[in-house]
Amino acid sequence: MPADPLFKGLVVDEFDKPVDTTFVGDEAFYVVDDDGFRRHVPSEDVDRQVLAEMTAMVEGHEDELSEQAAKMMGMDDIFSKAMLENQFKNLDQQMEQALKAGIPEEGRAYLGMAGLRIRINHHGELLEVEQPGMIAPEDE
Repeated sequence: MPADPLFKGLVVDEFDKPVDTTFVGDEAFYVVDDDGFRRHVPSEDVDRQVLAEMTAMVEGHEDELSEQAAKMMGMDDIFSKAMLENQFKNLDQQMEQALKAGIPEEGRAYLGMAGLRIRINHHGELLEVEQPGMIAPEDE
């Protein structure tokens, strides 16, 4: 069975209506209601846009993120920080693995509870990735 769309249940349309998901054969789609017409947008296209946006948010902040992640996990020694920083610097490889394996249902539920919301238009173009607690680029 193919993996569900990465952000199933977290995607809304430009009017904040939840977007459905479905499979056509082995390919996953987000289904956007466009005034009664159900537009099928390949989920990989949307998921890649979201992952690229998230990667851009991390770039340049790997050191701070690895330090905070190590503290949160109770592993704030220099080796753990270095390992985490390396993971953040190789985020593109992590994203490819996520696309292949998917995100477990519990992980998506946690992201939803944390306030992650992805807004797309009826063509599947990313309009916004809303992550409460993130610093806006203009506020850095």
